[in-house]
Amino acid sequence: MQRHLLIIAHGSRRQTSNDEVRRLGGLVAGLRSPGIDHVEVAFLELAEPDIAAGLRRCAMAGATEIVVLPYFLAAGTHVADDIPAELARFADRHPHIHLRLTAHLGASAALPRAILDVAMEAGAEHALTTCAIGRAGAAPIKHPPA
Repeated sequence: MQRHLLIIAHGSRRQTSNDEVRRLGGLVAGLRSPGIDHVEVAFLELAEPDIAAGLRRCAMAGATEIVVLPYFLAAGTHVADDIPAELARFADRHPHIHLRLTAHLGASAALPRAILDVAMEAGAEHALTTCAIGRAGAAPIKHPPA
C-alpha cells in the first residue's frame, strides 16, 4: 500500500507565497513519517499544480491511498464545498484509490500550541503592537503598555 499526502493550499498571485507552501511540503516530506510514502502540494486556484493535477501526480506515483489535508485556517466554502467536489470528481475516475479528507489545518488541536510557540519565538509577550488578522495590509494596532 502506498499512502500519499496531498497538502492543498489556496494559491496566490504572489509567487513567493506559493513557493512558501511548496517549501513546507518539502519539509513535511523530509520528516519521513512511516505512515506517509510521498508528499505533494496542490493549489485550489491561482497557482499550479491545481488539485486535479496534484491528485493525478499521486496516482501516477503509485498511490493506493491519498490523505488530503486542506491547508486552510477556517472552514469556508473552499474547505466545505470546493475541495470535496474536486475529490469526488477524482474518485469517480479512480475508484481503486482511497481518498481520505482530513479536517482543515485550523481545526487541528495542535494549532493553538503552535500559535503560542510562534508568538513566544517572536517575543510577543513583550510587544506593544499587534497586527489586525484577516485583512491584508492592515495597519498595526497600538496598545498602551500594561
